[in-house]
Amino acid sequence: AVLGARKMEDYGRFLALLGSALLVGFVSVVFSLVWVFHYREGLSWDGSPREFNWHPVLIITGFIFIQGIAIIVYRLPWTWKCSKLLMKFIHAGLNTIAMILAIVSMVAVFEFHNARNIPNMYSLHSWIGLTAVIFYSLQLVLGFAVFLLPFAPVALRAALMPIHVYSGLTIFATVIATALMGITEKLIFSLKNPAYSASPPEATFVNCLGLLLVIFGALILWMASRSHWKRPPAENAKVLRPIGGTPEGTEAESTMADGSNADKSDLRINSEAARKQNLKLDEAGQRSTM
Repeated sequence: AVLGARKMEDYGRFLALLGSALLVGFVSVVFSLVWVFHYREGLSWDGSPREFNWHPVLIITGFIFIQGIAIIVYRLPWTWKCSKLLMKFIHAGLNTIAMILAIVSMVAVFEFHNARNIPNMYSLHSWIGLTAVIFYSLQLVLGFAVFLLPFAPVALRAALMPIHVYSGLTIFATVIATALMGITEKLIFSLKNPAYSASPPEATFVNCLGLLLVIFGALILWMASRSHWKRPPAENAKVLRPIGGTPEGTEAESTMADGSNADKSDLRINSEAARKQNLKLDEAGQRSTM
C-alpha cells in the first residue's frame, strides 16, 4: 500500500511538472509572437527586419519548445504500452521538425544580414548558435542510423545510448543559453531611445520571456534526469515482430540491463522449447512413415 501510494504521488508530481512545462513552453511561444508583432513590426520574408523576426520565433517554437517535448516523450506514462518503435518515430519526428525550423531561422538571419550588409558570424551568440545547429543535425543523423534503422549491432546501441542522451541534454541546455544571449543582444542593438538600460516596456517584456525559457528548460531537464520516471525496462525490452517476419531482437540500453538479461533468458528458454518441439514432430513424422 505504501509503495502504491508513493507511485501515485510520483505520478501526480510528474503530471504537475509536465503540465507546468507545457504551459510555460506555450506561453514562451506566445510571448515571442507578441514581441515581434507588438514591438518589432511583425513577420515577412523580404530582407527587412521583419524577416529577421522569424529567427527568435522559430528558435523558441522549434529549437526549444518542440525539442523539449521530444526529450520527454519517452517519459509519458500513457505511452509505455505503445511500441518502442512507434515512440522512436515520434521522438525522431519531433526532433526533425525542430531541426527544420532551426535551419529556416538561420537562413532568415543570413538573408537579413546580407540584404543590410551586416557582417555574419562575428558574435559569440552566432558562434555557439551555429555550433548547436551543426551538432543537433549530427545527433539527429546518428540517432536515425544507430537507433531507428535496424542495422546497428546491439552492442553499439548500448555503448552509444549514454552518449546520445548526454549530448541531447547538453545541446538543449546550450540552445537555451544561446537564445538568452541572442535576445539580450537584439535588445541592446535595437533599443536606442530609450535605451535598454532604461528598462523600457519592451526590455521588461523580453526579459520575462528569457525567464520563461529558463524555467521551461529547468523543468524539462528535471523530468529527463529522474531515473524513476524512465520508461520501464519491461516495456523497453519488448521484442518487435515485423509482419510475416521473425523477431528483431531486443535493444540494449544503459538503463535496461536487468530487463535485457531477463529477455535473453526468455529467448533462450523459448528457443530450447521450440527445438524440443521440433524434435518431437520429427520423431512423430518418422514413425508415421515407417
